[in-house]
Amino acid sequence: MATDSGSVQDFSGRAAIVTGGTRGIGLGIAAELVARGASVCITARKPDELDAAVAELDPDGSGRAIAARGSADDADHQQAAVEATIDAFGRIDYVVNNAAVNPVFGPMIDYDLAAVRKIFEVNVIAALSWTQRAWKAWLADNGGAVLNVASIGGLRTGPFLGAYNASKAALIHMTKQLAGELSPGVRVNGIAPAVVKTQFARALYENDEAATAARYPLKRLGVPTDTAKLAAFLLSDDASWITGQTVAIDGGIMTAGGV
Repeated sequence: MATDSGSVQDFSGRAAIVTGGTRGIGLGIAAELVARGASVCITARKPDELDAAVAELDPDGSGRAIAARGSADDADHQQAAVEATIDAFGRIDYVVNNAAVNPVFGPMIDYDLAAVRKIFEVNVIAALSWTQRAWKAWLADNGGAVLNVASIGGLRTGPFLGAYNASKAALIHMTKQLAGELSPGVRVNGIAPAVVKTQFARALYENDEAATAARYPLKRLGVPTDTAKLAAFLLSDDASWITGQTVAIDGGIMTAGGV
């Protein structure tokens, strides 16, 4: 939902990179930023999904949404996306580190270590690399904000997702670390969603969504617009005195002691 032109949450004239931006939480955040006036570069691996997402974000072909294809942890792709964003929009005000993988499910003690390395490479190290590249290209001299998409799994333990949760715990700690290092010009915050109804999370709820939702005090699962509005707030000037924080958005499940 777009805001009034006089609002400090008006993102007109600003530009963002959103990794993993073709669906789910990433696409929701990109759409919210565009609705508030920003231009965005979304990244992902699949050309058809990128084309569809750009068409959804920019149905009039105004050029306010562009795409960069590649794996989130590929250094050449990262640099190309940063350069494409600068070329298209002349700036990078925001970085949204949303891309994540979780190729394993089960007891962590049984995980293949190559899979664990991939999880940390994409979910943690790539997030740092994207931030470094945007810092060197624009943020260091001009300021801006970084938003890391973590998980409530990074705030407490849970079954079957041990390496993924550990990677999100590392991302949360990195959010605090970078917030201190990049202040005062760049704010770094995170969001920690519980189960949001996305393709990425469908294995956690698709067998019995009603039963899963019933465990939440608010009696529903999250949807991408929930996380998008929180993300937009943390990126906006309305949050100008907030940095180093990772905000849980969980339908109350941690407060109620749920897992």
